[in-house]
Amino acid sequence: MTDILLIDEQPERGSQTAAALHQLGIVAHVQADTNLTNLAHVQCVIAIHDVIDSVLHDIANAVPLIVMAEQATIANAVACIRRGAADYLSLPIEPEALLAAIERATVNSHKTPQDSLDQFQMIGSSELMKALKQGITKAAPTDSTILITGQTGTGKELVARALHASSRRSGTPLFSINCATVPDNLIEAELFGMEQFDAGQGVHRGLIEAADGGTLFIDEIAELPQAAQARLLRVLQGENRRVGSSTTVPVNVRLIAATHRNLDQLTQSEQFRADLYYRLNVVTFHIPPLSTRQQDILEIADWLLQKTSTRLNKSNLKFNATARQAMSAYNWPGNVRELENAIERAVILCDPDAEITQSHLAIEPSPSTQTSAELQIPRETSLEDYFVRFVEDNQDHFTETELAEKLGISRKSLWERRQRLNIPRRKTKKRGPRHDATVL
Repeated sequence: MTDILLIDEQPERGSQTAAALHQLGIVAHVQADTNLTNLAHVQCVIAIHDVIDSVLHDIANAVPLIVMAEQATIANAVACIRRGAADYLSLPIEPEALLAAIERATVNSHKTPQDSLDQFQMIGSSELMKALKQGITKAAPTDSTILITGQTGTGKELVARALHASSRRSGTPLFSINCATVPDNLIEAELFGMEQFDAGQGVHRGLIEAADGGTLFIDEIAELPQAAQARLLRVLQGENRRVGSSTTVPVNVRLIAATHRNLDQLTQSEQFRADLYYRLNVVTFHIPPLSTRQQDILEIADWLLQKTSTRLNKSNLKFNATARQAMSAYNWPGNVRELENAIERAVILCDPDAEITQSHLAIEPSPSTQTSAELQIPRETSLEDYFVRFVEDNQDHFTETELAEKLGISRKSLWERRQRLNIPRRKTKKRGPRHDATVL
């Protein structure tokens, strides 16, 4: 049986509703006020709108909430859903219809945040990782907007998926978009949808509408054009307007955004809307670079080795002492993604039942070229001056993708800054053959 808390200021009506639910296998406990001391053992709350209006948001954040009203209106329904209610019903209501609403509201509610978090392999026992996991457990059950920051390759999307899986919206799909991969002239239609312009063209539902009732993950949000940033503000207020439409539609979307750039600096330079930044910066998770989590490097490496060996059908592989020492000493400018690629390469090149050496990993603890973590900017040099100097000094030796990685930005951002700062792009000089794929 499902345990339900029924809040109704009319004891007779509440008792009748509880009795009807009992016949359908639902145990409902009735009370007339909102004196809620413990909701830990309650799977769903059903409440009369007038009684719980002042605490509706608090209840909805703790447990699935179904609101019932004697004089139901569309405006009140929309307002309740925006504040977190799972459903809004008009009285009187048939017991079977109420049962269906309970089933919809409580689907997947048996999952606790920790259970869902354990589905995701967030490896690491350092204090930084412990704090990150604790923060996810606390923030996930809420509908608050989340901002995830960190260098490329640190695992921002993994954190977003863990947040969604641990939330009350986990029964709905997680929709994702990477702003750096969508052209500026298409991203508004992709996100917000497009109205029908002629008879031969149908209405295009954007990701905002597709994610209604669920979660939308916007990666590299710093690359979002200014016009789209203004539209996104309306979404955070619960409304979406398609491109070409003059009307808005209500939406209930939890937004998780991520970026490797400093949004605070971008707002000061007016490259990112300050009002959007303040709306996004409700709960922020910063994922530290792998180089600052020495304790986690070997733990992640061992887990990746096991996973990759199984996938590639290579048994009994292990790192020798030199390889383990090299991994601990290496700076990992590409973070976990670079570590994963290095281990996959090593597994491919290594024979079964053998030891993985530093040569298999193709890493050098003291790299001859500077990595993004080692770049030091003199106090008297502006960021733009440093950017120009770094690009001009290194563009003959690196590809555009490698330059962007060294600077810790996307390739699209590199191109945009070249245009703005008038740095002409020269062809990369032909380099010698790569040695990292040589079979050992």
